[in-house]
Amino acid sequence: MAEAKRDYYEILGVSKSASKDEIKSAYRKLAKQYHPDINHSPDAPKKFEEIQEAYDILYDDSKRKQYDQFGHAAFQQGGSTGGAGNPFGGAGFSGAGFGDVDLNDIFSSFFGGGRRSSRSAGGPQKGNDVLIQRTISFMDSIKGTRLSVPITYDEPCSHCHGTGAESPSDISTCPYCGGRGYTLHTQRTLFGTMQTEGPCDHCHGTGKVVKNACKTCGGSGYNRVHKDLDVNIPSGINNGQQVRVKGKGERGVNGGENGDLYIEVRIKKDPIFTRDGNDIHMELELSFVDCALGASLDVQTVYGSVEVSIPAGTQPNQILKLKGQGVKDLRTGRPGDQFLHVKVTTPTNLSSTEKDLLRQFQKEEQAKLGKWWNKGKK
Repeated sequence: MAEAKRDYYEILGVSKSASKDEIKSAYRKLAKQYHPDINHSPDAPKKFEEIQEAYDILYDDSKRKQYDQFGHAAFQQGGSTGGAGNPFGGAGFSGAGFGDVDLNDIFSSFFGGGRRSSRSAGGPQKGNDVLIQRTISFMDSIKGTRLSVPITYDEPCSHCHGTGAESPSDISTCPYCGGRGYTLHTQRTLFGTMQTEGPCDHCHGTGKVVKNACKTCGGSGYNRVHKDLDVNIPSGINNGQQVRVKGKGERGVNGGENGDLYIEVRIKKDPIFTRDGNDIHMELELSFVDCALGASLDVQTVYGSVEVSIPAGTQPNQILKLKGQGVKDLRTGRPGDQFLHVKVTTPTNLSSTEKDLLRQFQKEEQAKLGKWWNKGKK
């Protein structure tokens, strides 16, 4: 017995009323977690395929409507919704007029025949994208840096330009399919004799036949490349953001271009600074004297030290703002701010002179309090 499929909404962890943005966000999070290039556990490929399937259905408005109405049966060959009046298993009929349903698509889902898909077997298809992660320091994320990333990918052969032929004259149209890339086959079914179409066995769906294979790549059309890629990490990049390198992903099919390489940046924590959006936060330790009298101090920012005036009467846990000393926005270049969280320190190991001064200060404060107390009693 075939294993029952899980609910698509459950797979993505979203509610049935989730918006398209919520569906996309959930998919991206799970895809990063279970992508086989990142997660090497045995069940990762299956989970990633399950996540991709759920996203493909729920993000498409038409498919989602069918799924909400008929469940998994809407996309299974010969499936049934379990309800009367729909012998095609929820293939999308919307009444006697059939709505916008293409009958060719329905018969294709049953018999593999009907009109040929717009993405033909022999057409060029872009390769899959690849995601990797790299960790950089906090300050490199603020100022930008360059990374040397070792990668392995398939590069189109420079001699045959991906055709797999020694010369252009060695490429001819497949005589078995006439260059279409697919052939028709006769098949007996419960409904009678049907014609189905599939990739041509002779040219494997390309529609072309190579007489003499390229001597450089052996007819594969590509060469395996191992290299250190120099990647620019822009200033202001935040944790979890990605840098795209075009054409360095998996190779395409039938002459399609390579997918892209995405480098997801992870940022180490800094002992002094923390980041919130484009703003920077840090603790500033001050003596109670500086807080009481005010002071002018050199304070560290992510761009170097700046002179800061501490107002007289500054209180513990007060927050001071340094305008424009935050992170520069990746798109606009406008900087955020830096916030100083005041922490008052109590002095230790006082000298006798310091103690005398503090005792005098204490007496005056007590005298003020006594005057206030006596005034309140009258």
